[in-house]
Amino acid sequence: MDYYKESLRLHYEWKGKLETKARAKASNREELSLAYTPGVAAACLEIQKDIDKSYQLTRRWNTVAVITDGTAVLGLGDIGPEAGMPVMEGKCLLFKEFADIDAIPLCVRSKDADEIVNAVSLLAGSFGGINLEDIAAPRCFEIERRLKERCDIPVFHDDQHGTAVVVLAAVMNALKCVGKKLGDCTVAISGAGSAGSAIAKLLHAGGAGDIIMSDRQGIICKGQELSTAFEELADFTNSGRRTGTLADAMKGADVFIGVSAGGIVSPEMVASMAKDAVVMAMANPTPEIMPDEALSAGAAVVGTGRSDYPNQINNVLAFPGIFRGALDVRASNINESMKLAAAKAIAGLVSESELSTEYIIPEAFDPRVGKAVAAAVAEAARNSKVARI
Repeated sequence: MDYYKESLRLHYEWKGKLETKARAKASNREELSLAYTPGVAAACLEIQKDIDKSYQLTRRWNTVAVITDGTAVLGLGDIGPEAGMPVMEGKCLLFKEFADIDAIPLCVRSKDADEIVNAVSLLAGSFGGINLEDIAAPRCFEIERRLKERCDIPVFHDDQHGTAVVVLAAVMNALKCVGKKLGDCTVAISGAGSAGSAIAKLLHAGGAGDIIMSDRQGIICKGQELSTAFEELADFTNSGRRTGTLADAMKGADVFIGVSAGGIVSPEMVASMAKDAVVMAMANPTPEIMPDEALSAGAAVVGTGRSDYPNQINNVLAFPGIFRGALDVRASNINESMKLAAAKAIAGLVSESELSTEYIIPEAFDPRVGKAVAAAVAEAARNSKVARI
């Protein structure tokens, strides 16, 4: 199938992937009086007395805003907010299909962080959570940080944290296959943008031994002239003060994680890694190195972002269940404990008898995933005191 051609045909036919469905009726005078005026005033006055009643008397409890400025849409780049709308509608569809969450796409006509933060924070009272999507780095870091400060509902940048959760789950199980522990491993990461930074932080929180990050200019090392974002990364990575290129970062590493560009890793670079290396080459549509090349060069376990190879690293394993769990306990935040719990829940769905080098992570359509992640996240929210019910 030509997916581009057929998808475009269907988008013309669908005229949008979402619609509003009424939960109340207004087909006669009595129903209208109850759902709308005058009866609705009673619900309004209850919320006026206690704003938390908005979660009980409106659909806010199950509604997430999916926010973009259209600056980093899939592999298309800065195509603008309107052009990003089909992707945001698709994301909302996934929320509904995988976690029964009502999600609304909001595409903001601004690249100014102040304007975006102000617009979203002013609308936050209508939602139970905020999912930031396809916002370019480094602006995405500032927007997320400031929205977390201003909003009393979960703010989650899926490009960062959803990716990190699924990567951690995959790495945990890949290391089981080769008999290694995360705390003993050196991890080389190619790409220090939104996904790479979040992966590094979650791996660190999960107890990774050493993490060596590399971007276009080479290995990130304390003491270099670095941006604020890179300074933060340098504080907990590259303890041996290694310098050089990505090839230097990969020498002796137990795990390689790529969230950068296709074709930049050679078989020789994989061969230079530690014995029984794990390679997660996730650039799309062309990975940093193709799976067959990585395996031929000595990698024991390989994952990609593609659906046509084993071990697909797919965010849909994470974000629906994470938000379901957060909404179910009316969490004020999605913290590191909740992300770690989500990763462990995903990894735990692959039993010891099922685990193999070609099956380290559940399939995207595994019906157990959303429920398991939601339950783990809700429990972590309670334990970390961010649950409000």
